[in-house]
Amino acid sequence: MSDALRALLPSYGLAADASLRILNQSENTTWIAGAEPTQIILRQHREGYHTRSEIASELDWLAALQATPGLRCPRPLPSRDGKVIHRTDNRYTVAFALIAGREPVPGDDLRPWFANLGQTTAQLHDHARCWPRPAGFTRKRWDCDTILGPDPHWGDWRKAPGLTPDASAVLKRLSADLCLRLTAYGTGPEVFGLIHADLRLANLLIDGDGLWVIDFDDCGFGWRMYDFAAAVSFIETDARIPELADLWCEGYRQAGALTQTDEAMLPVLVMLRRILLTAWIGTRADSDTAQALGGADYTAGTADLAERFLVRGPAAFWRG
Repeated sequence: MSDALRALLPSYGLAADASLRILNQSENTTWIAGAEPTQIILRQHREGYHTRSEIASELDWLAALQATPGLRCPRPLPSRDGKVIHRTDNRYTVAFALIAGREPVPGDDLRPWFANLGQTTAQLHDHARCWPRPAGFTRKRWDCDTILGPDPHWGDWRKAPGLTPDASAVLKRLSADLCLRLTAYGTGPEVFGLIHADLRLANLLIDGDGLWVIDFDDCGFGWRMYDFAAAVSFIETDARIPELADLWCEGYRQAGALTQTDEAMLPVLVMLRRILLTAWIGTRADSDTAQALGGADYTAGTADLAERFLVRGPAAFWRG
């Protein structure tokens, strides 16, 4: 804990010696500060990942989303001087209002939440389509080049921990296959736009009133169906995935249009996400998630999934 972070607390109406503890260490470091009922969330950004403009753009979208009926997402908090971004120890720090609720976990009955999540995702996509983005809005792009290319945002899968020559050959074939399919799918405005990009279980909260979507830190421009792929991060081998995909699509149609082609791309984007996570684990070994999964085992699992995908094809990947 740094003195600079603690010195920031009074600017949010908290005492400098208020309670301050880490909630999560992942891409960023997330803290909870203060005592009930005045607790707030502080997020310290990983140094060198997002620019100040990118962070400001995320907060702009979150602020705009507050007015969307039925959509529940974090509310950025300005400090007493009106600033929403601070600099502490060479890291950008932002604050959010505390949200009560708990994360869904793989052992839960996820079916009702995936229908809800599908509808919520469609609301996010609809807002992003219609929202007049402010001048200077900038967020990262999530596509084949920035995920599979030579200089990807989350690391190179070719440097994944425990990657064997055989696994490397399989993942190389998979990367080529995915790029062909996604190039054919295209990046037109009907399929590609501003998305959350990290709607995994750890970024959802549930309470008696329904579902919250949190942590927009990776929001950017990508395939809209990628938001489903992110939702099944780390549970790609779960036998419930085909049913969860159907429920997600059913929920999505409650608030947005979905074509058969969009549905057919879900397993393709799940494999794209899996490769991205394999690379991420190798470059974020300090994160709680990476330490829990074990890098080499996860890489081997990715290669097994890739082989199954290449042999069966996306249509039979889950159902064959």
